[in-house]
Amino acid sequence: MELLHDPEFWVLVGFLVFFVLLGRTFLKLLKSGLDSRAAKVQEQLNEAIQLRAEAQHVLDTYRAKQEQAVKDAADILEAARAEADRMRKEGEESLKRSIAVREAQARDRIALAEQTATQSIKAIAAEIAIRAATGLVAESIDKAGADALVDQAIDDLPKRAA
Repeated sequence: MELLHDPEFWVLVGFLVFFVLLGRTFLKLLKSGLDSRAAKVQEQLNEAIQLRAEAQHVLDTYRAKQEQAVKDAADILEAARAEADRMRKEGEESLKRSIAVREAQARDRIALAEQTATQSIKAIAAEIAIRAATGLVAESIDKAGADALVDQAIDDLPKRAA
């Protein structure tokens, strides 16, 4: 037991006690530092998870809005095509009616022109016939015969007037 009397032994024991106490304190400080660091990391991790969840929610929302916008655009495009088709059909119908009206007007004008031409030709033919008859009568009747015809027409007037 000479060791208990040896000063080097007690210096060693003192060093060991000192390092054990210092080590425990250091370990406590190290552990508390690591625990606080782990808590901060865990807090940052939780915040990152929450931010990711929010970002995913925003992404899903915008994807839904984009899909709805695509559907709305398709609906608008379909409605525009239907409206264009309807307008085309209305235009075709309007054009057909307009052509029919103009065709009827043209036929009426042609018929009127034919009627006017027919009346004009009849008038000209009647005038020519009157001139020819006048010329024939003038050539075939002499002055005495003409006077006799006038007298006879004057005598026939009371009969015709009654």
